[in-house]
This record gives sequence, structure tokens and C-alpha cells, in this order.
Amino acid sequence: MLRRTTLLFVVLFGLLTIVGGCSGDADEIATVIITATDNGWDSQMLHNEIAKLIVENAYDGYEFEVSTGSSTMNWQAIIAGDVDLDIESWTDNVATYEDDKANGDIVDVGILVPDSAQGLYVPRYVIEGDSQRGIEPFAPDLRTVEDLKKYTDVFPDDEEPERGRVYGSIPGWMADEILYKKYEYYGLDESFNYVRLGSEATLFASLTGAYNLGEPWVGYCYEPTWITGKLDLVRLEDAPYDPDLYMDGKCSFPEQELKIVSSNKFADKAPDLLEFFKNYKTGSQLISQALAHLDDTGATHQETAVWILKENDHLLDEWLPAENAEKMRAYLDSIDNN
Repeated sequence: MLRRTTLLFVVLFGLLTIVGGCSGDADEIATVIITATDNGWDSQMLHNEIAKLIVENAYDGYEFEVSTGSSTMNWQAIIAGDVDLDIESWTDNVATYEDDKANGDIVDVGILVPDSAQGLYVPRYVIEGDSQRGIEPFAPDLRTVEDLKKYTDVFPDDEEPERGRVYGSIPGWMADEILYKKYEYYGLDESFNYVRLGSEATLFASLTGAYNLGEPWVGYCYEPTWITGKLDLVRLEDAPYDPDLYMDGKCSFPEQELKIVSSNKFADKAPDLLEFFKNYKTGSQLISQALAHLDDTGATHQETAVWILKENDHLLDEWLPAENAEKMRAYLDSIDNN
């Protein structure tokens, strides 16, 4: 009898151990992973860090990750439901956006930044000169993208001086496809080389290097960025925006609203977070200031996200329910202010 009782105890103990182990696994499975796109530009990376801080610290049961890749690849991942969110989505650059929305493959969650711009930019001193720096105008009649054809010699390609150089967008960005078509449409391909640099950082380093030396530079840029917040740049004019001509590069980039876009599964996956992202709004000026802070201080995107939330405490009340806002404040207060 004692042996049977002992055996029964061992069996029960084993079952309890198994159940306990399963319970632990269930707790881990209960954590919901939210994935957002990381298409490689600073402002989106900053938004992702702000979202990560809030998702993981103002709410319970979530982890926030990013999918690093080209904007084209990540867009398809959202449609497939493998990625949940595209924060700072330049939807006017997506040829299939309207169809994807109409088909229910993607969902507009909210407007993140109501005022953005992109196109070909030059430093202002290229057109107007800079008396304080002793710079004479290089191209005083430069106004439009098409005008560049008259100024090939002003923007020489170091590797092929008889031709000009225009810096394109980043490989894999949808804007690059449109800009290259524009380059061909205006005949710039006859006298300019279209140069793609590997990242936003190298593109902006090229612009900053030329700007510091007072040299001519022309290339792709967009707002909001730290560089448009710090340097005096002029966006070259183009034909008025026409949605029927835009994807072929035959008109200007629109000054568009930057959106938060989700997969069609996100609302069911995280309904409480959906409300946060509907309310999550910033603006070009705020984000440009934050990115300038990042550049001036050498801070990381995560550190800059903490800085912007501490410097703009009122945003928590605009974005979050009161309980979640206070929970976020408590977390921020626990972080060293250094």
C-alpha cells in the first residue's frame, strides 16, 4: 500500500511539474509582439523608438520589434500580415496604395505628420550666394528641376568632370523609382550622372560636406529631417502635382500627409494599441528639432525618444488614456536624466 501511495505521489508531482511548466510557457506566449517597418531613414527610426517606449512601458503584455528592409519589401510584408505597422508611411510614393486600401489589405490608422515635403534640393547659396561666407551665386537663374540642364558645369561629377552629378534617393526607397524617372523625363540623363548612395547617412554626409565647404550640391532630400532643420536649403520647383503624372516623374512630389498604416490584422491583435496609434501625431517642426538634437549631441534614437517625451510631456495626455499616461511618466521619471 505504501509503495502504491508513493507511486501515486510521484505521478501527481510529475503532472504538477508539467502543468507548472506549461503555465510558464503560456505566460511567455501571452506576450504579443508588435512589428513595425524600419525602412532606413532617421525620422522613422525615431518614431519607432518613441512607439517602442510607449508600447512596452505604458501598456502590459507587448514587445515592440522592427523589420529592417526596403520600403517595397516591408510594404508587401504588411499586406501579408507579417508586419503590423508602417509608422511614417509615405503613401503617395506607393503605386498600389489606393488599391491596397480599397482591397482591405492595408488600413489607414492615422495621420502622423500633416506637413512633409520631398524632392531635389540645393543649398540656398547656390542660387543667392552668401555674403557672410564670401560665396557668389553659382546658378542665379536656377529655379526648376529642368533648369539643371543649363548648369551641368556647376555640379560636376568628380569621377567624370564633363558630366554633372545629381544625388538620387536611397536604393530600395519608392521615392527613388519616381526620382529616376524624373531624371530621365527632363533629359538630365544626357548630361548628368544619377548617383545613388547606400544610406541616408551617406547622402546627408555628402550634403553636409559640400555645405561646410560652400560648394554646389544637388540631390534628393525630404522633410522632416535634422538636415533640413539645420541647413538653409531650397527645393527646386517642378510642374504642379498631378496624380496621373506623378508616378512617371512628370510633376512635383506632393506635400503629403505622412500616415500610420497597419495590416488588416492589427486591430484584432492589439485593439488598445490601435487607439494609441490613432492619436499618435507629431509634426515636421517637432521631429526636425528632435533629429537636430540627435545630431548635435550624438545621442541614439532611443535616447532622443526619451528626450522628446520628457521635453514634451503634454503629448502623453494627447496620445494616451490617463492611466497609461501616468504609467509612462513613472517610467520616464525612473530613467537617469544624464
